[in-house]
Amino acid sequence: MNGIKLIIFPGYYVPHIGGLETHVDEFVKYLSKDENYDIYVFAPNIPKYKEFEIKHNNVKIYRYPAFEIISNYPVPNIFNIKFWKMFFNIYKIDFDIVMTRTRFFSNTLLGFFFAKFRLNRKKLIHVEHGSAFIKLESEFTNKMAYMYDIVLGKLIFKKSDYVIAISKAVKDFITENFIDDSNIPIIYRGLEIEYIESIEKNKYIEKKFKDNKNLSVFNITRNTRDKIKLCFVGRLYKWKGVENIIKAYKELPKNIKEKTVLIIVGYGEDLERLKKLSGDYLDNSIYFTGKKDFKDAIGIVKASDIYIHSSYKGGGLSSSLLQAMCCGKAIVASPYEGGDEVVIDGNTGILLKDNSPEQIKNGIIKLIKNKELIEIYGKNAKKFIKDNFNWQSSVEKYKKIFNKLLKK
Repeated sequence: MNGIKLIIFPGYYVPHIGGLETHVDEFVKYLSKDENYDIYVFAPNIPKYKEFEIKHNNVKIYRYPAFEIISNYPVPNIFNIKFWKMFFNIYKIDFDIVMTRTRFFSNTLLGFFFAKFRLNRKKLIHVEHGSAFIKLESEFTNKMAYMYDIVLGKLIFKKSDYVIAISKAVKDFITENFIDDSNIPIIYRGLEIEYIESIEKNKYIEKKFKDNKNLSVFNITRNTRDKIKLCFVGRLYKWKGVENIIKAYKELPKNIKEKTVLIIVGYGEDLERLKKLSGDYLDNSIYFTGKKDFKDAIGIVKASDIYIHSSYKGGGLSSSLLQAMCCGKAIVASPYEGGDEVVIDGNTGILLKDNSPEQIKNGIIKLIKNKELIEIYGKNAKKFIKDNFNWQSSVEKYKKIFNKLLKK
């Protein structure tokens, strides 16, 4: 093929669930519609899936043997000969551009070596998705991650031929901590708007929990008809701030709490801790659905009334937040992980000062006391997404950068 050969090294790739994964998958789907691009993805095989497949418009996916020393941070299994066979097979291909995504994944470092540690160096584009230093439960792990960032993370930014940020928060983080370059472009992701619109509401939630027999999947044991449904979707780990939603819910005034239920969709290392935090409300008014695929998660969001975005600083731009807005949901949002870039206070939702339980509680109360705002904010949010998050226009911006880079 006489075109541009592109290989992407993402931290994770589908079927692993998360915003980075869908971002990359949808990006290659739309870019591959242009026959001038020959696209490869090289990613850790977590969870275990096909080692090789062809997706979309001839996008070649390689999933190499890997494991997680720390949850959500995969490393290649360098002791497995299959990893080396796969790596050297792609190493032989004469790529025009190497793309890495998110600095703190080992696969990004692998992509960096792939592009730069060879006689015939390749053009390297780094796309950053993070907007803060890593924060986990272990202080030791945090210190190690910080050291990695200021040494290897900084190296990746400085030695890349082009750096792209996926949100304003990400760009600010890069320029404040790694490279002083005000010209770093921001390219927002697109959304699969037509597909999201085609997904039906979850039939159980749509009945407002009336049919207890059919709702056994949610462990619901009593009639909760006509209650306002609060919802969160995402990985259950500290970065997402889900504990603050639970604390906020527990502190709601009794007359409001009796009118609401909280549905938490997702899985992660914090699941059991969050269930314990829910106390007596667990399976009475706070429900954990567990892991759901994209379609099921969207169906639950559509059947809910209010979406809660509770993230701490760190992520670039929450895909779940954008998807909830695309579903026409009223949003109560922390300003982090892109919240202050898409939630216009008093227009597309309620933008909080921070992600504290007190702030989240006040946002929920405001919407419930002014129910007409739920519909108004939801309609405005949906329009905002349609106007601003289109994959066709996003991909065109990437293509201009590719063409500019290859002319150098």
